[in-house]
Amino acid sequence: MTTAPNHGPPHPLEHDAVTTPAPPCYADKATYGSARIVHHARIAEGTWRLRIDCPELAAAAVPGQFAMLRIPHRQDPLLARPLAVYDTFASAAVEPGGLRQGGDPARYADFIYVVHGRFTTALQGMPAGQELLVWGPLGNGFHLPAVDHLVLVAGGIGQTALLALGREVTGQASYGPPTRPAAGRAGRVSVCWGARHAGLFGGIEDFRAAGFDVHQATIDGSVGLRGTVVDLLESRFASAPADMHVACCGPDPMMAAVARWTADRGIGCAVSLEAPMACGIGICFTCVARVRDADGGWDYRRTCIEGPVFDAARIAW
Repeated sequence: MTTAPNHGPPHPLEHDAVTTPAPPCYADKATYGSARIVHHARIAEGTWRLRIDCPELAAAAVPGQFAMLRIPHRQDPLLARPLAVYDTFASAAVEPGGLRQGGDPARYADFIYVVHGRFTTALQGMPAGQELLVWGPLGNGFHLPAVDHLVLVAGGIGQTALLALGREVTGQASYGPPTRPAAGRAGRVSVCWGARHAGLFGGIEDFRAAGFDVHQATIDGSVGLRGTVVDLLESRFASAPADMHVACCGPDPMMAAVARWTADRGIGCAVSLEAPMACGIGICFTCVARVRDADGGWDYRRTCIEGPVFDAARIAW
């Protein structure tokens, strides 16, 4: 990742850095620059996996964060788009001997996306070797307590926020800078993933390879349980233990249903909200969510700054 020199966090839409007041949270620590695509392939119906060489982002990102991506020299779409960081690793982990110029090992970040709209339609046509403009990591990440059993609940493309979390809490990988406090551990991890049909589970082999107990639900019954992911939760964990915790990402109605399911059983639940974003730094307020405060009322919170990860019980669904 070629970093642009700056004296403050640059705007994600411009090639040259600009000086702006440091926003709160993680945006003032984000890196902006050009990143080379090293792998790009279709992994499910309408679903692609993108790998970019971006050592600064890969070294800093923690489970639950995202990055803003933009195709250089294009005015349509003009704005960058947010994608959750799916996983990060050194190149030697997947390409033995993979080095950057100067002999340093490369560090890669993976993203998974569904083709929907102008940005992703254009992105799917970009081969390895081309460059993207990338700004990140942005937002907060998961901060879960140590638990005996962590259940990752995904709907649609929601798996993108959850793989790294599962790998971290089981000790398979570490994320973020060395000074970051150690993440809470889980004795075991289960995955409950719902989709419309069997052809939409992009990357499910990654969860199985990590040793997670994977369960699927499809609306048409083509694989796994016929029904929703909440039906799947009910079938697998009807008698949920007190030492179980849920991390969830997917469409808002699905997350709201999971939030109700966990609240009824006294189970802790963290959700990673999927919201449209125009800036990624809290300026435009297009990504706000209604979040309850301590006195029982609610106020708007920015998904890109105060989120995207929230306590499910605090969201005014």
